Amino acid sequence: MLLRIFAAILLMLFSVSAMAGSKPHVVILATGGTIAGEAPDNTQTTGYKAGALGVEALINAVPEAKKYADISGEQVANIGSENMTSDVTLRLSRRVNQLLARDDVNGVVITHGTDTLDETPYLLNLTVKSDKPVVFTAAMRPSTAISADGPMNLLEAVQIAASPSSRDRGVLMVMNDRIGSARFTRKTNTTALDTFKAPEQGYLGQIAGGRIYWENRIEKKHTKNSVFDDRNLKVLPQVVIIQGYQDDPAYMFDAAIEHHAQGIIYVGTGNGSASTRIEAAMRKAEKAGIIVVRSSRTGSGIATMSDSLPGLAADSLSPDKARILLALALTKTHRPDTIQKYFHQY
Repeated sequence: MLLRIFAAILLMLFSVSAMAGSKPHVVILATGGTIAGEAPDNTQTTGYKAGALGVEALINAVPEAKKYADISGEQVANIGSENMTSDVTLRLSRRVNQLLARDDVNGVVITHGTDTLDETPYLLNLTVKSDKPVVFTAAMRPSTAISADGPMNLLEAVQIAASPSSRDRGVLMVMNDRIGSARFTRKTNTTALDTFKAPEQGYLGQIAGGRIYWENRIEKKHTKNSVFDDRNLKVLPQVVIIQGYQDDPAYMFDAAIEHHAQGIIYVGTGNGSASTRIEAAMRKAEKAGIIVVRSSRTGSGIATMSDSLPGLAADSLSPDKARILLALALTKTHRPDTIQKYFHQY
């Protein structure tokens, strides 16, 4: 009897010791992009083939990542992000939710192209139902370039996804040693390595000397506190973006009405301003049952509500992120007052 008790105690101690020594499990979901790109010349940083490499090649290129986590990988897609569509991004979101619901998964890293990296992370920021880390990373130079940035970006993304300190911070974007929020971070330069920035709100943190430094948290609702649920969605409701400029034509709104768009993001001048011609077009679209949201082409600042202009206000969301939020909002309601609250809350 005593021997059995002693053996049980030893087994328990061994199990606790093994658990204490185990590493977090991080799953890498690959979707293609420049980080998986190849070019015939190692000095070529444009004009390469995006999505040439698979997820195992990405993992094998950064063996140092296994210092932080046990890693597994899945190929969700292998395309340039300019070809991302809502059916792919929604499938990605569902897979992330499935993985994070498992006790043996501590975090997820997603590799993605940079061209629409403003959009996919924000979608997941609104649809992931977990406080476990979800970290997007990418590259501005293909894997074959002399100064390829993908391997270090992937290493740091795994480190952040494996860290308990990364929990409950919303979906993150990690590039160039900076940690950004999916809510605020956007692409600001066509080719520069430090293209992803949050000009007004700033980064959440950074990595220096192999250590994570957190500086900020976001107050906007996200992930497990979000009301949006994409489990039964195959595609997003159609929301189009119309750019404002001098002499912009009202017939773009007529086209949106004709093609049965459910929402319009109008990228206005200044504080979402519009000419009297476009104001009339907005009212016509609203009369046809389309929700119109005014954003700004300035690149920063808050688009505010107006007593004189039609349409809702995008708050501080960029036009492309505003499209994501409006599309998800339309899966919940068509009430303008409720949708406006979403723009202030998320």
